[in-house]
Amino acid sequence: MSDVQQKIAQVVAVLTETIRDFAPVTFANSLGAEDMVLTDIIDRYQLDIDMFSLDTGRLPQETYDLMQVVRERYKTPLRIYFPNVKQVEAYVAEHGVNGFYDSIELRKACCHIRKVEPLRRALQGKRAWITGIRSEQASTRSNLKVSAYDMDNRMQKVNPLLEWSNAEVWEYLKHYDVPYNKLHDKFYPSIGCAPCTRAITPGEDIRSGRWWWEAPETKECGLHSGKVVPIK
Repeated sequence: MSDVQQKIAQVVAVLTETIRDFAPVTFANSLGAEDMVLTDIIDRYQLDIDMFSLDTGRLPQETYDLMQVVRERYKTPLRIYFPNVKQVEAYVAEHGVNGFYDSIELRKACCHIRKVEPLRRALQGKRAWITGIRSEQASTRSNLKVSAYDMDNRMQKVNPLLEWSNAEVWEYLKHYDVPYNKLHDKFYPSIGCAPCTRAITPGEDIRSGRWWWEAPETKECGLHSGKVVPIK
């Protein structure tokens, strides 16, 4: 058994245990490379985990294209959640359509409206949520655990790919012919909203294209910066 095959088996075991201990379970699918690995594993092994994605209203066309491919290829339905229109309208009226460039506070406020509030609606009624976070993605993620209690959302948070390398993610995608966001082929290793994502150059950190005008320690949108309590 190859290293990646062993890691696949570990992911399936983590997900199976999560279903056993914390059902109902949902998967927050950002449609990034890591999340496409999880999409394929959940569907391939017919795991009892539903999945959703957040449409912020500012996503790149390539992300919408992939969203449609996921809908057509996989049996597991992909539910889509949108931001509250009144909150978006109020933000734009006060700060402008691109007000998030003006300060970290305004950027985080935009993320809260477009991501955090829809996430909380998507998580209602669940006892655990799955993410595609990897520890090497950013300094803000280096101390995360595979499974921990998410105090902000009051449920278990599970990161099955936490110890996967970028190479292992792409080995899986290529081996199983998994669809992925075509922006990855244009040097976009991390993809979020179009105005807040750019391509990177060789040698740059893989998260350097996200909120590139900010310092690395602030580069989270609020989805993954809450307090957690690791399982002992």
